Amino acid sequence: MNKTYESVLVVCTRRIGDVLLATPVIRSLKAAVPQAAIDMLVFRGTEDVVTANPDIRRVWTVSPGASVRESLTMLSQIWRRYDLALSVLPGDRPVFYAWAAGRRSMATVTPERKSWWKRLLLDGLESFDNFDTHTVVMNLRLLRLLGVAAVATPVVTWAPEDEVAARAVFQDMDGSERYAVLHVTPKFVYKAWTASGWAMLGRWIRDCGLKVVVVGGTSVDERGTVARILDGLPPDVIDLTGRVTLRALGPILSRAALYVGTDTAVTHMAAALGVPTIALFGPSNPVKWGPWPSAWPADSPSPWKRVGSQQRGNVYVLQGEGDCVPCLHEGCERHVNSMSDCLQQLPVSRVIEVAEQMLQRQHRHPAIVEA
Repeated sequence: MNKTYESVLVVCTRRIGDVLLATPVIRSLKAAVPQAAIDMLVFRGTEDVVTANPDIRRVWTVSPGASVRESLTMLSQIWRRYDLALSVLPGDRPVFYAWAAGRRSMATVTPERKSWWKRLLLDGLESFDNFDTHTVVMNLRLLRLLGVAAVATPVVTWAPEDEVAARAVFQDMDGSERYAVLHVTPKFVYKAWTASGWAMLGRWIRDCGLKVVVVGGTSVDERGTVARILDGLPPDVIDLTGRVTLRALGPILSRAALYVGTDTAVTHMAAALGVPTIALFGPSNPVKWGPWPSAWPADSPSPWKRVGSQQRGNVYVLQGEGDCVPCLHEGCERHVNSMSDCLQQLPVSRVIEVAEQMLQRQHRHPAIVEA
């Protein structure tokens, strides 16, 4: 990599999971040029997943759907401020932000004709693949233009005060009793499993001698789902819903004996931390969005196949029921608030079977197991 790149901006204005999956780019750049000052531009509300990252000097934030005035203000603040700017997203605004910020700029770009202006503006680009290449690998391909070696595992970090906050709500975090974390409410309904399934799984885990820790979202609907799940769980369940920040969740996840969740940023966090992780997948494409296993190399387009339950390293992707899986749609009614039958019909017996396998494993090492 050119050693004159003393300042770098990485643009990832999307959801929390996207921001987390962009951290391998920053870790790779920092490993190649340790003295480089690397900043990040993300949507406001997603920054917590990177604000404690030691590889990042500063995190800029802009509102989703920012007004023209806010966008112009951001552009004035970052205009030609950086030696190099990268956009890991092919969208119009993130690419334009990267071009404006960097004296040299690179981005992923879709092959459509409408992207012609991006090809003219950018100093380097990679063709964006949204189906057959994992997001981590797609992001890292930008670094080929710079001759930077890839460090693939997403970076999950927290500060000392986050450890204190975690212990304040979960005093037995460092105790001798093992525990499992269940992330029971994804942000979008189409990624959700059943409340009864979570409750039955939680009871089975407690019968195995592990404490059950429940985490989830804080919206009214999500709190209602959590309440129904808690009604079916033993009274000593640890309910951390709405009581812990994303950063403080990091140390709690890192000590877990097992994690079970759906297609969410928290599932990506658990996987990256090396926790035995079960990811319940329905309509989403695991090739693109399967949780990246800890220390898995970026030497292929993806760790995952599109169809079938499968294990890679510390992660087991358990795919829902149905010949249509994965359909790549947002629920059976094609919107984020519609249910996905493939997940609603996923029997708890399948989840328990995989959980039993994960708990019985004595060593964490890369493996390929077909269900």
